[in-house]
Amino acid sequence: MRFGQVLSTALLLLGVAAAPAVADSSPSPSPSGDDSAPTRAGTSFRTATEIEQGTQATASGSAGDYLYWSFPADAGQRPTVKATVKLPEASTRGAAETWQVDVYDGLRRRQACQYGAQTRTAAQDAATVELSCTLRTVRAWSETWADDPLPGTYYIRLTATGLPAAELGLPVGAEVKVDSKDIGGSAAVDGSLGKPLVPGIATSAKESDSGSGSSKTALSSIEPDDGWTSGWWSDRWVWTAIGGVLAAVAGIGGYTLTRGSGRPSRVPPGA
Repeated sequence: MRFGQVLSTALLLLGVAAAPAVADSSPSPSPSGDDSAPTRAGTSFRTATEIEQGTQATASGSAGDYLYWSFPADAGQRPTVKATVKLPEASTRGAAETWQVDVYDGLRRRQACQYGAQTRTAAQDAATVELSCTLRTVRAWSETWADDPLPGTYYIRLTATGLPAAELGLPVGAEVKVDSKDIGGSAAVDGSLGKPLVPGIATSAKESDSGSGSSKTALSSIEPDDGWTSGWWSDRWVWTAIGGVLAAVAGIGGYTLTRGSGRPSRVPPGA
């Protein structure tokens, strides 16, 4: 009976401890029909249009242009970039077109895609082409020589490659959306960045140290909904506590099962 009470209490504690981790693992994206969704794209890293995760951005451009967007990604997230290109009329195109989406981190290092169709060739009569790129999980800290994705701003570059001169400048449309999967404590590391890798952060820090009262450097205005975490906390602590509770329950249960019923009645005291 006592062991059953201990087990019930332990299960109740497990449910309470695991609830926050489960709730945080599925953030709700912004609706794609939001009126504030961007309707243009930048033409370089410096003019990249900022978009929030979960928001679908649209833009009009010309074949041969570079289209740029930027978005925030924090530690423990695994971002997936999806892009759809609306191609020019088939009658205006003489051959197939190859489109490519690239993703760069806050240091403008091109990040490899774990999986996804990063480059695709659309047939001459195709109306659209769809691209995707799933990055590696963003780490809270990394060695200086590594190219691991780190918390901060990420850049999307969409463009066509190898177009003939006759097709340059034809009108195209683009739709871009970024979603992330929260990997959680399995991707946690023992370390964190001092600041996220966002545009202007280095210049702003230098001006602050020099005592300058004004700053002309504009920091990135986008960040995760809950702010930049990248600290010591992760749901790994929750599961560590759960493991400790399970170990305690196992110890109590083992003792209860092996201690026996006490001294037999036929054995006199002091024997």
